[in-house]
Amino acid sequence: MSVSDSSAATSVATRYGTPKRVVPRRQKILLTTVVAVLALVFVSWLALGRGEAPVTSKDIGFSVQDGTMTQVDFQVVKNSGDTAQCAVKALGSSFAIVGWDVVTVGPNAADSGTDQGRTTAQRASVRTESPAVSGVVDSCWIVTAK
Repeated sequence: MSVSDSSAATSVATRYGTPKRVVPRRQKILLTTVVAVLALVFVSWLALGRGEAPVTSKDIGFSVQDGTMTQVDFQVVKNSGDTAQCAVKALGSSFAIVGWDVVTVGPNAADSGTDQGRTTAQRASVRTESPAVSGVVDSCWIVTAK
């Protein structure tokens, strides 16, 4: 390469950038295989690992007893032998939390509630710091599983 060829190559590289590196075919196949395996593992985790939730709740209603107490009625669906806890909250007119309680739902006999003991009705009394306009279940979780 002569001096003029070297300066021409430098000038082209400066103007257009250096040429992109070519990824060998073997690396492309390996990378594609790894991405496909990871995608398959993720989809399997979604399908199998996150199937039916171990505990769910459904709000039924609420009643404001007075400015310091609200009752929340809800249903809990879980395995009959499990013990769950549910966070119940009372909301004020600005949707701020004005009361909060954690309710424990123990194991059920197969003949209690509905769905062979899986579904039970619950009533929680929540103390409030100001009058509530709504009462809901925030979330439920399993404490002990049978």
